[in-house]
Amino acid sequence: MARSIPDLLRERVRATPDAEALRYRAGAGAAWTSMTWAEVGEHVRRRALGFRELGVRDEARVAIMAATSVDWILTDLAVLAAGGVTTTIYPSSTPDVVAHIIRDSESIFVVADPDLAGKVDAKVITPDWEPKPVAASTAKAVYDAMVDELTPDRLATLIYTSGTTGTPKGVELTHDNWLHTADAITDLGVLTLDDLHFLWLPMSHAFGKVLEVAMIATGVPTAVDGDVDRIAANLLELRPTVVAAAPRIFEKIHQRVVASMREAGGVKAKLFDWALAVAEHPEWRVRRRIADKLVFSKLRDRVGGRIKYFVSGSAPLSRPVGEFFDRAGITILEGYGLTESSAASFVNRPGANKLGTVGKPLLGTEVRIADDGEVLIGGRGIMRGYHGLPEETAEALRDGWLHTGDIGELDEAGRLRITDRKKELIKTSGGKYVAPQAVEGLVKSNSPYIGNVLVHGDRRNYCVALVTIDPDLAPADLDADAEVGRAVKAANDKLARHETIKKFVVLPKDFTVADGTLTASLKMRRNVIETRYSDVLDSLYSD
Repeated sequence: MARSIPDLLRERVRATPDAEALRYRAGAGAAWTSMTWAEVGEHVRRRALGFRELGVRDEARVAIMAATSVDWILTDLAVLAAGGVTTTIYPSSTPDVVAHIIRDSESIFVVADPDLAGKVDAKVITPDWEPKPVAASTAKAVYDAMVDELTPDRLATLIYTSGTTGTPKGVELTHDNWLHTADAITDLGVLTLDDLHFLWLPMSHAFGKVLEVAMIATGVPTAVDGDVDRIAANLLELRPTVVAAAPRIFEKIHQRVVASMREAGGVKAKLFDWALAVAEHPEWRVRRRIADKLVFSKLRDRVGGRIKYFVSGSAPLSRPVGEFFDRAGITILEGYGLTESSAASFVNRPGANKLGTVGKPLLGTEVRIADDGEVLIGGRGIMRGYHGLPEETAEALRDGWLHTGDIGELDEAGRLRITDRKKELIKTSGGKYVAPQAVEGLVKSNSPYIGNVLVHGDRRNYCVALVTIDPDLAPADLDADAEVGRAVKAANDKLARHETIKKFVVLPKDFTVADGTLTASLKMRRNVIETRYSDVLDSLYSD
């Protein structure tokens, strides 16, 4: 049984040395190239020995600030094999955040893409760094000795997370935390050597790390390209069977399809609406086959035509978006976890997928719902703590349980449904509670052109909303106020009176990671947005 992630890799290399491990492009515009597991093992060994020469041992920290690539993965595994700890930094991080993470983690150097090196006031090497060669006669023995030294309780990863507010905190995750994830995903039996997994998610995020570990544990061939602008093209070229993404990607696909049908109009739009209506009736078998042939098969072709399922995580998936894909014959398995729980704690299973839930706990994960509705998680995946923050650690880890800060409930089958963030629940001045994420998702589902919606109303006598338009989808002549007004009215018709949006403002630009209003995983930073637009929000209550 593996005792560390590098040990798990060593087992994988022994089991399937000649099988395809990774697929990648050697440069922009280059053809896809494959790497076997034996080649992965050799690359990691060579770099690990080189890192040891640079002082990586005994949990020394090495920060990685780079786009998702094969070199990111090889660097991470080599740092771990040398006995070090990987510290992750988002490429989009500001220089102040970069400096804080390097200082707080005490990273001895940074592996950074050349175009990001200017953000770093520390020693920098590039992800494609190659060490001096070591004699083959000694390399394997030295490498194996390094890996054999590693124990499950050794620190493996420091992932800095600020959530939607605050200074980034380093979440300490051990080799055993990640081995738990490996065991849990293997137990699911959903990834095989016959699949093709497409990995584009930021490796700085815990979700990306889960996919890296899953790749090693199951041996699934994985195509890697972190270029977000090429996601659509890569889906068509690679024709993967499994892809994980944040909900915003699925929202974008949904919005693009709906927008294109609106613009087409006429028979095409009517056929699309008819197909969606038919898909709601499983008993209409003949009509469903016609709808699938004329409409839904073309949508599946847009994502490569071979998708067995998408996996959604890092934020709640809007139910209308999930239903749209389900009607089109594309399964989205929604999961749930926190960085503090090694990201993978719950997931829906193929054949037992229930929209609106995040599924049952993974192997080795325990769940409890506190009296106030907060979701508590226990098990091997729970972090060691927050780096250098004993008080915050004690607050998060109480009585052997991770307090997630999320409100949820379990259904009769043991599936978890997340209703909102505990700290984000709105309590109106009338004492009524509103779950803003649910309302926001409902509004967005009614228009293909809306980018983001922020519902506000805590300690106010009614709810209002800040709304943005997606510049990539909206036509130039869009009447934004009228479009949003229709979407808000359609949402309000389905909401309780205290949940309805009484007023809204369409902001002049969408929220972005670059302007600090979105996290790297595309979640809204509510406090930042509400502070930045406080005058606008106040004006909605002035008369």
